[in-house]
Amino acid sequence: QVQLVESGGGSVQAGGSLSLSCTGSGNTVRPNCMAWFRQAPGKEPEAVASMDRPGTKMYASASVKARFTIYQDNAKTTLYLLMINLKPEDTATYYCAAGSWCEYPIEATKFPYWGQGTQVTVSP
Repeated sequence: QVQLVESGGGSVQAGGSLSLSCTGSGNTVRPNCMAWFRQAPGKEPEAVASMDRPGTKMYASASVKARFTIYQDNAKTTLYLLMINLKPEDTATYYCAAGSWCEYPIEATKFPYWGQGTQVTVSP
């Protein structure tokens, strides 16, 4: 069993920055793939970015690729999402997820472990 805890959400104005973190515990080996998803009210979960354990397979959605950076610490126990130049359309609950599948397309159904989510609100 893997437990994921996100932190770092908040409220910013458009153009601002936030950094999210996700710490995993409960398993001796980090799952191969960790990802960030987001879900806005009334919408389906959207894959934002993902990274495999070695850090060789990375994905970022076209809408955030130039503004968001996914990275992990050297111990590979904490996943981060650095978000710059935030836009109102980035407003959502952001979830950290873990699983074994790290191939495109990154789909929520392929991730069995999820954090509780952290809210990101970007005002105009």
